[in-house]
Amino acid sequence: MAAPMLRWGCRGRRWALAWVDGGSCHRRGAPTGSTSNRIRGQSSLAQQPLRTAQKPRKGEHKWAAVVGLEIHAQISSNSKLFSGSQVRFSAPPNSLVSFFDASLPGTLPVLNRRCVEAAVMTGLALNCHINKKSLFDRKHYFYADLPAGYQITQQRLPIAVNGSLTYGISAGKERGQVIPKTVRVKQIQLEQDSGKSLHDDLRSQTLVDLNRAGVGLLEVVLEPDLSCGEEAATAVRELQLILQALGTSQANMAEGQLRVDANVSVHHPGEPLGVRTEVKNLNSIRFLAKAIDYEIQRQISELENGGEILNETRSFHEKLGCTVSMRDKEAKQDYRFMPEPNLPPLLLYDATSLPTDADPQQVINIDQIREMLPELPSVTRERLVQQYGMLPEHSFTLLNEVGLLEFFQNVIKETRAEPKKVTSWVLNIFLGYLKQENLAVSESPVTPSALAELLDLLDSRTISSSAAKQAGVQWCDLSSLQPLPPGFKRSASQVFEELWKREGKTPGQIVSEKQLELMQDRGALEQFCYSVMKDHPQVVMDVKKGNPRAINKLIGLVRKATLNRADPAMIKEILEKQLSL
Repeated sequence: MAAPMLRWGCRGRRWALAWVDGGSCHRRGAPTGSTSNRIRGQSSLAQQPLRTAQKPRKGEHKWAAVVGLEIHAQISSNSKLFSGSQVRFSAPPNSLVSFFDASLPGTLPVLNRRCVEAAVMTGLALNCHINKKSLFDRKHYFYADLPAGYQITQQRLPIAVNGSLTYGISAGKERGQVIPKTVRVKQIQLEQDSGKSLHDDLRSQTLVDLNRAGVGLLEVVLEPDLSCGEEAATAVRELQLILQALGTSQANMAEGQLRVDANVSVHHPGEPLGVRTEVKNLNSIRFLAKAIDYEIQRQISELENGGEILNETRSFHEKLGCTVSMRDKEAKQDYRFMPEPNLPPLLLYDATSLPTDADPQQVINIDQIREMLPELPSVTRERLVQQYGMLPEHSFTLLNEVGLLEFFQNVIKETRAEPKKVTSWVLNIFLGYLKQENLAVSESPVTPSALAELLDLLDSRTISSSAAKQAGVQWCDLSSLQPLPPGFKRSASQVFEELWKREGKTPGQIVSEKQLELMQDRGALEQFCYSVMKDHPQVVMDVKKGNPRAINKLIGLVRKATLNRADPAMIKEILEKQLSL
């Protein structure tokens, strides 16, 4: 049978990366199957750093949790899956709707080539088997924002199956160790998105916006190999990184481009799996973790108090921090799946099966797409560790914040400083200021060039490290990325602080205006050291008695006297000479 007609809907933009960190958990239980359900977007929610660490609760050690995920990612394409309508976020309602999207009689679907290529690329990145023949089906249900009364999906034979997704969990006493874990990918399928219903309670009416109707989705179904909110959130964040690196989806959860359904159940280890509930429409990494952890504890508490778990669909109430019942699932809904009569089987090829007379515009070569795969996040982390000698957890942090890796690499290009020093400044001082003021990397008043110049001033010993940063780099917990402690700015970098004020000055200008240059006159420094020793005879006596802390006190007193413009190493050298140590 001939392959369906393909049409172009390309988008080549790459998107930044991100990573999540949270509390630890341990996988328990055996996997069960997952069901595929329609997903609807809710209000946009900004992503926040994940915090899921909790104290053990009553009975927690007696139970094992099983979590499976169904993830819907909006494909980065200029047009919809089966029509030529544009895809654009926040366009005026019903301004991007074709005759086919509105399900007018006589309209037929034309498959978007870009969406197929995105599905194949994503499948390859997730180690899936790509089916050379996949089928389209109609999934029937009736809702106001679904004009046709059915959704075109891939129920019987999806485009990709049997893959795996590896992610990293923070562990160890200081959460500085990253433990790799893997969740199986059951399948990846193409399907249409629905429209959006806007409920106006004030006027007791529902308005329908069909701009989203027909937008191409990748449904990624993960096997229930997860056991807590942190594992689920970390796996979804890793998938988000992969999609963004591939350019197959922007995966912006705040704009509804990545939405998750979680299937959760609990049971006693060694006993049959429990009844599961489905928590739908989770469009925030933080709320995903909270919803799953809450649902696990709710089910445990219900069972320990003699209750029973209903097979139902629930939603997560963000303000209350709990899941609430939406509808029961005891009576299985009959979607009346049937083959899509207007779309023939989707046929893909590889280098060995590609027909010699094939039209390149009408066939897709799996091997050719495989060669186009960009560097994936896991490979990027390994490269950063090997190339710059950083710790694995530092590489995760660089990829966690949108734009931070690019900022770091730009600083590296423009400075003579060692990569380890750049890593320390970017992850501690720079990222700390961003966290304190809740800014994105793109909103930072300090540019990569400015930070590179500051590091060059340090490297050339034009200024001391104390003039650049008096507080050192020990304040920031890289695993949890806590905000700066109160009062940090009073002891932080003088130069960096000035750069942060958005006054447009360069580090060199700041150093000159504030007179922060290191003292180059050795004779003057010797006189400072002599005066300090004369004024503190007891400390000098302690040094001569072999007290190792005493000379550090003298060094501190000399630095204070020189307004921190003296090199500590030179001070020590002069003191030791004058004390004849």
